[in-house]
Formats: sequence, C-alpha cells, structure tokens
Amino acid sequence: MNPRHLPLTLAIAALSLGLAAPAPAQPLANPFFAFDNGTGRDQKLPLEQQAELVKRTGYAGIGYTGALKVPEMLSALESRGLKMFSIYVAVHVDGEKPSYDAALPEAVRQLKGHGTVIWLTVQGAAPDAEDRAVRMVREVADLAAQSGLRVVLYPHMGFYVGRIEDALRIRKLAGRPNIGVTFNLTHFLAVKDEPNLDQRLREALPYLEMVSINGAEHEGGWDRLILPLDRGEFDVLGLLKKLAALGYKGPIGLQCYQVPGDTEENLKRSMAAWRKFQERM
Repeated sequence: MNPRHLPLTLAIAALSLGLAAPAPAQPLANPFFAFDNGTGRDQKLPLEQQAELVKRTGYAGIGYTGALKVPEMLSALESRGLKMFSIYVAVHVDGEKPSYDAALPEAVRQLKGHGTVIWLTVQGAAPDAEDRAVRMVREVADLAAQSGLRVVLYPHMGFYVGRIEDALRIRKLAGRPNIGVTFNLTHFLAVKDEPNLDQRLREALPYLEMVSINGAEHEGGWDRLILPLDRGEFDVLGLLKKLAALGYKGPIGLQCYQVPGDTEENLKRSMAAWRKFQERM
C-alpha cells in the first residue's frame, strides 16, 4: 500500500457496530502543479520565465517534458521554492529494438535527490510488444532506482499503455518496487471508460502516485476533453472528493495541452477553480 493512503479507521469501526459511517470533510491539500504545456513550453518561453509564471500564479511547480536542460529547469524552479514534479518521457516498443531517450540516463543522474518522478509513456506496436514493454519499463525502473527515483506509468489514449488497466498490468509484470501508476482524467475520458470510474480508482489506489486533471466535457476531441479547470460538464470536484475519500495525498497536475487563449490567464482561471474546490471541500 502506498504510504500516502490512510486507513479509513472510523468508517470501518462504525460499520462493525452497524452504524452509518461518518463522512468528515476531506481537505484538498495535495500539491497542485502545472504541466509545462501550459506554462509556455510550446511558445518557447525561457525556463526562468516559465518558473516565474508558475510562481506568480500560485502553483507548486511544473511537470517537465523531456530529458534535456534538466539542471536549468531545476535551478529555475528550486530558486523560487518550486518543484519539478516529473519529467515526461517515453519508451518505444516498435522498430528493430525497443528504446528510450538517449538523454534519460544523464537526466536520471541529475535528478538524484530532487524527488522528481519519471512520468513514463509506453508507445508503439510490435508482435512481441508486451515482452518489449515489460523489459523496457523494468530497465527504466532499474535506472531510476540508482538515483532513488520512482517511475510512474502514464496511460495515454492510442499508446501501447493507453488505459489505467494497461498501466497496472505492465507495473505488475515488470515486478519492480519503484513503479507506480497515474490516473489521467483526459485519457480516461478519451477511452470512454467513465462508467467505471469508481472501480478504476479502487484498482489503481494501492499504486497511485500521480493524478492529472483539467476541465472537460464527457466526450469529444482534445478541444473538449482538455479545458481550463473552471469549464466543462465533467464533475472534477466530484472526482477530487472520491480521491480524498480513498486517501490519495499525492501530487495533482493540471493538463493544459493545446488549451487556446492567453497562457497566464488560463493558469489564473484554473488556479481560481482549484481554490474554490478547496473551499468547497
């Protein structure tokens, strides 16, 4: 069981006495960070300016993309009291042989002691894709372990690990203690699994180390499944309440991929929505 998850002692005791379980308020105290696809990465904003923007708008840090310029991003963030929560990288199971970014080993060395997770997608297809995926995830996990880092599988619609069930399966087969999984709202909705939300959260909980959220409609393309946090029909507050009731205390990231409009205004709107969620919880 992940140490972030607290036992529901009062509820269990009440049930054993035949009483209705109490429903205490669950605070929303998770670290809340922004993906760098919403901090100016795609506009080529310098790393120092991205870090300053995140600081100014109230986020706890950044989910970074790639394995290059890691020391520069760490410095920009940590000098402002912020954290690099993750680096988003991939393993590929297609081609002549499976692979991952050649810069990853050096990035892993640079990240030692910073508490950053390797946020890992598994991409591609091959006749022996399952064996390749397991082998590569195991290799990345062993590499990360040398720096005391964790690997958290990131389900992405259309990739080999496209659903949270895939992440759980590969985590189990890889058999490494430093592998966890992500609940990724956008891609969960994209694979049309919303009716099974409660079940998926329960299944993932023992291994759940990262969560990503955003405003969203219930279905559609990325322009409907990735919105600022104050937009969309999907009940994000309800999701956060479910996670809190389950005892999830880990980081929560804001997905911002291709959200139109002004970068800073979008971050401010989503932070305002987050703070309203905190008040309501």
